[in-house]
Amino acid sequence: MFTGLVECMGTVRAVSELDASETGGNGWSITIGDAASILGDCHLGDSISVNGTCLTVTEFDADSFKVGVAPESLRRTNLGQLKVGSQVNLERAMDAQKRFGGHMVQGHVDMTVRIVKIEPEGNSLWFTFEVPEKDKDILRFIIPKGFIALDGTSLTVCDVDDDARTFSIMMIAHTQNHVIMPQKKIDDLVNVEADMLAKYALKSLQGALKDKQGLDTLLQRATQ
Repeated sequence: MFTGLVECMGTVRAVSELDASETGGNGWSITIGDAASILGDCHLGDSISVNGTCLTVTEFDADSFKVGVAPESLRRTNLGQLKVGSQVNLERAMDAQKRFGGHMVQGHVDMTVRIVKIEPEGNSLWFTFEVPEKDKDILRFIIPKGFIALDGTSLTVCDVDDDARTFSIMMIAHTQNHVIMPQKKIDDLVNVEADMLAKYALKSLQGALKDKQGLDTLLQRATQ
């Protein structure tokens, strides 16, 4: 579990599509450097969010770490586009002893969206994103002033246009200096994780609608 408050930006040191080393497991691996600030308490098997994707540390030293990436993660995220030199957002799993800023982020990316507009306003930046037609159902969980995680950054949705399949966020100057989004351009892909509480709420409602007794209970509660 994460908060969506990016701790640092790391730099991709290596990408291996078939890592035959002991820590690579004959799969896709990514090695990320410039990460010393989050590795002081790292252990093998720890979870680190990389661009909002929860990945497992398989090897690390004082400044860098390696993670394995499953085919499902490659299909749903922009991690397959990373190259040596790419910067990525990094966050360690939540620490129960710290304040909980941001919102509850699982690190389970739903899909990618395309940047269609970038517009400055004062010292802030507007970003508008387009949801692919095949993934338009995700818009059920995206509402104005709701939470959303974009490349692992907890942000507030400003506007939603269901017909155009677009939504927008505004990023303040401080956030611009600490995440990778301002480096991106029109048509670049961004990882999206919708608010998981909205997903659970819809799942519960769908179950109640299938069960007449459950629906009656909901109606009784709504009219009390």
